[in-house]
Amino acid sequence: MPALTLFGRKWLTATDDLVYPGLFEIFIRITWFILIGIACVRYYEETWRCPSGGDLIRVFLVGEMVILGVVIFLLLAIVRNSAQGAIVDTYARRYVQPLLTVKVLLIVPEVAWNILGTMWMLSRNLQCGNEQYTIAVVEALVCFDWVLIGLTILGLALVFDPLGSLGLRDSVEDSIEHRKVSRIWMRRFKFLWWMRRDESANETFQHVAGLLSALFRGTDLVPSDVMAGCVLLRVRQKRETLELRRLNILEQPKYTPDSKVIFSGTPSWMSLEWAHHYLQLSISSYGWLFVLYKHACTGCFRLIRDMTCCACFRRKQNIVLDDNCCLCNLAGVKYLSGLSEDDILFASFRNHLCEIPFCVIADHKTASIVIVIRGSLSLRDLITDIAAASDSFEVEGLPPGSMAHRGMIIGAKVLLRQLDQSKILEKAFTMYPQYSLTLTGHSLGAGLSVLLALLIRPRYPDLRVYAFSTPAGLLSREAARVTEEFVLTIGLGDDLVMRLSVDSMENFRTSLLITLQACRLPKYRVVLNGFGYILFGVPDRDLDRTWRNGNTINSIPGHLPLLSESPRSAQTEAMIFERDVTRRRYSKVRLYNAGRILHLSRCKQPSSTADKKKGKKEKLYQMRWAQAEDFMELSVMPRMLLDHLPENLEKALAALLRQQEELPVYLETT
Repeated sequence: MPALTLFGRKWLTATDDLVYPGLFEIFIRITWFILIGIACVRYYEETWRCPSGGDLIRVFLVGEMVILGVVIFLLLAIVRNSAQGAIVDTYARRYVQPLLTVKVLLIVPEVAWNILGTMWMLSRNLQCGNEQYTIAVVEALVCFDWVLIGLTILGLALVFDPLGSLGLRDSVEDSIEHRKVSRIWMRRFKFLWWMRRDESANETFQHVAGLLSALFRGTDLVPSDVMAGCVLLRVRQKRETLELRRLNILEQPKYTPDSKVIFSGTPSWMSLEWAHHYLQLSISSYGWLFVLYKHACTGCFRLIRDMTCCACFRRKQNIVLDDNCCLCNLAGVKYLSGLSEDDILFASFRNHLCEIPFCVIADHKTASIVIVIRGSLSLRDLITDIAAASDSFEVEGLPPGSMAHRGMIIGAKVLLRQLDQSKILEKAFTMYPQYSLTLTGHSLGAGLSVLLALLIRPRYPDLRVYAFSTPAGLLSREAARVTEEFVLTIGLGDDLVMRLSVDSMENFRTSLLITLQACRLPKYRVVLNGFGYILFGVPDRDLDRTWRNGNTINSIPGHLPLLSESPRSAQTEAMIFERDVTRRRYSKVRLYNAGRILHLSRCKQPSSTADKKKGKKEKLYQMRWAQAEDFMELSVMPRMLLDHLPENLEKALAALLRQQEELPVYLETT
């Protein structure tokens, strides 16, 4: 970084991104250079005795050798220069751009010589022997060159930056850039052929485009910078954590495996047993796709017994909306939940923008009517997640001025309208008047469950919500405190989504820029180390040698290449950095998680050999009550994506339930 400038425009790549692609191409080119060299030695003299076409063949062989030699030399120079300097030390890589320009221009003679080779292979007028080795090598080389030229063009298309010609020089052009980026994102959304013209789509797209434009506007970050920055942030956060622990500044959260200690003084409905039960219902809302995901080989056979063949030609079922012809989604719900079709009172699998599939079931085990809302499973759901700006959420029972996640507000109101139109809750409580109302969901479904519960709580004041892996940016703080009365939120370990909000993303952006600037290693080393960290963890020596100094913002006085280049003084650049990164906030109100938050964490494995063998078979977990403020910052951790998966959370709850039966033995081992 900053972004590479080539042919007068910027691209979505940097001068230090060419090390590994260059090494790969060098290997391929040297291999072909050796093969074509052998062909020249074996076949060149024979070309002088050809009846016709000998001159063309000699020109092709010699020219191909020269082109390959020049390209190999250029690639060596590009790789050497691309590996120089730290990530932000662009001066050390100042020769990459002219070398790369020459390399790209060499595509023209490569195409010309490849046409000559194609003519040799396809023309019948060339009569010049039939040396099998040379013919095979040239045929393979011609095909390979066409593929390589095509990949080069594809690569240029992939790194094409629509904003390449626009720089950031003042507030006027900053505003122009923001509008241009927003329009580009709007066009991308509209060109998604699978995205239907859903209700309020344009408004949602505009908010999402504005958010995506604002997050990294005015920076020269490229995709590889984000990847390298995540590696560096992981190292930096681990280093800071160890240092705080050494100084006894960082207070360790107190976990316990004993559910009696955790749930003492809480309502009876807050328990591990009920939470595990409702998590299984939440998982069932993912339908047949989750069954195939968990049972790739046998999933179809597991679904067949619950499917209804040719249901689209039979009498329509009013309780099932927008399922496929064989009711596969309904079959998945029945298989995963273990419920009969009579217990599923209503199911909508309609998945539009801000309209999420859900089911209403009669749960006889807990004597409740349960609204189960599905989590994110499609691009439409992802757009609903990203529409994360705060918006007014005035509901009876909430403090004035309460705010919530914009996309989920729309989704909750759409769900409420569907419930009112079908009058399914009224019918359900007519059938089961003694039952209570419960809402549950995972991820996006958890956030919608909380907001929908707030909307309908005046009608059903005794309702309960079991929310699993709820997104962080859901409610303003005072509104979130109100939900602690009726919402139980459960999360596992380093779950990314429980820490994901507009505010945390903006803090992450700032940390990413500062960390990249402070790093003193070249990017190819950072990426290589990242693969090593995945396999073996972060070694202690890397915790001390990665950074220039502690004052990372001023680590390179007078030079801030993290921002778009500007011919201003160092003082002005620093002001731009502060204005556009550390102080520029898209979010106006900080949003928090909802409910009482039960956080689960893995325990360290037992120390004895026998217990270690046992620990390998089953992981041990512990838990604590956490505050919403504990989930306000993104941490780059190895399991931040895996801990969000519902099956891993289900395994953790199941393990905790088993641990309660063996609690005395467990406490002795730990």
